[in-house]
Amino acid sequence: MDSKQYKTTYLEMFSVNDLQKKALPDVLEVIECREPQYQFNKFLYELVGSEWEWGDLDEWNDDQWRDIVESDSLRTWVAYYRGSIAGYYELYKDNENTEIRYFGLAPSYIGRGFGGPLLSHAIHSAWEWPGTSRVWVHTCTFDHPGALSNYLARGMKIYREELTPLE
Repeated sequence: MDSKQYKTTYLEMFSVNDLQKKALPDVLEVIECREPQYQFNKFLYELVGSEWEWGDLDEWNDDQWRDIVESDSLRTWVAYYRGSIAGYYELYKDNENTEIRYFGLAPSYIGRGFGGPLLSHAIHSAWEWPGTSRVWVHTCTFDHPGALSNYLARGMKIYREELTPLE
């Protein structure tokens, strides 16, 4: 791969039995946001994504955020460490496919061993969503350098890779 393109890797899992679970440490509490607040999701996206230059939603207006966050197809969980946000993930369900739409740690919590346990929680939560027969996610070269290996270590399998020119 040359420096004028980036790589996107798509991964999937077809059974909860494939999950190579890493237990949550006692110091990490993960709570589902049962009352959707699109402003909170915007905040989480910025908190976690700014480190990796996430920008795919930068142009979204409040109505677009509200539509997705308040839909029955999206669920959000937040990981807390000693009362502070350590990370989050969103799941998006389309028929029988549940996507880990966004996943990550706040910058100051990277390297503390929370990534594997939080990803395990995300995958397990996806499988607990009734009707799920496939869990999938994508990552790219702009994400944390350990993202792909974390997905693979949790039991997800690569099903597609694509190279995209940088603009």
